Amino acid sequence: MLTGKQRAYLRSLAQKEEAILYVGKAGVTEPVIAEARDALAARELVKGRVQEASMLTAAEAQSALCQACQAEGVQVIGNVFVLHKKRDNGAKIILPKG
Repeated sequence: MLTGKQRAYLRSLAQKEEAILYVGKAGVTEPVIAEARDALAARELVKGRVQEASMLTAAEAQSALCQACQAEGVQVIGNVFVLHKKRDNGAKIILPKG
């Protein structure tokens, strides 16, 4: 579980990142989940975007992906969401304490 301070730190890191994960009109499908898992394994912090044609909101897509990938939701703004999953070994992102 992320604290408010950790969440704020991750939001600041995500601000300069581009969205690399896209949820289309088919919703959160197996290929989208696989792509999210791969991206989280490589980066730890992933920004995604829900396309206009999608029937899901960004919050719904984030929630579904968090469950499927055992990740944590960091932020949802408009149609953009941010996911975080800490690596078990060799973490790139060092979260502040508290």
